[in-house]
Amino acid sequence: MTDPVKSTGPIRPLPNLIFASRWLQLPLYIGLIAAQAIYVFHFWVELVHLIEAAFGNEAALQKLVTSIGYKSDVALSGLNETIIMLVVLALIDVVMISNLLIMVIVGGYETFVSRMRLENHPDQPEWLSHVNASVLKVKLATAIIGISSIHLLKTFINAGNYDVKVLMWQTIIHIAFLFSALAIALADRLMSHGNDKH
Repeated sequence: MTDPVKSTGPIRPLPNLIFASRWLQLPLYIGLIAAQAIYVFHFWVELVHLIEAAFGNEAALQKLVTSIGYKSDVALSGLNETIIMLVVLALIDVVMISNLLIMVIVGGYETFVSRMRLENHPDQPEWLSHVNASVLKVKLATAIIGISSIHLLKTFINAGNYDVKVLMWQTIIHIAFLFSALAIALADRLMSHGNDKH
């Protein structure tokens, strides 16, 4: 009778190559880290404009108004509550997208590329200890709903500058995200119950 280990010996390089191909994802995660850096820079640019506009800088105010797509029938002489709210929501949006990027970078690398071995690190994210592809999907779906909610709130606050069709479609898309996240969470729950029974 042949030894199974010896009989599979010549095929070993192929599984090793296939397994090593996971490192091809590394440049993708490095690219996402670069995108994260761009988001940090964008956040600080918007925050500096907000602070400058609060001290009466007209150029900074105009940049803010342009970036948030705010329009008014009267000439703006300074910040108003709506502009501040829209800018703050835009900053929150950047933070939430940044959180989403961190989840994808850290969780994706840990799940699909290599272990980070952070078990005893004091700053290890709580969710990383039990992350897998299924948990990552649910967390990403929840994060996308949060981002969609911020976008919808920004649109509703600035509703006068949007067409009714835009408002309607943004609401429909948000509801679709909600149903998608519920479906993902339900599928994950059914699969985990099915695995418990085996």
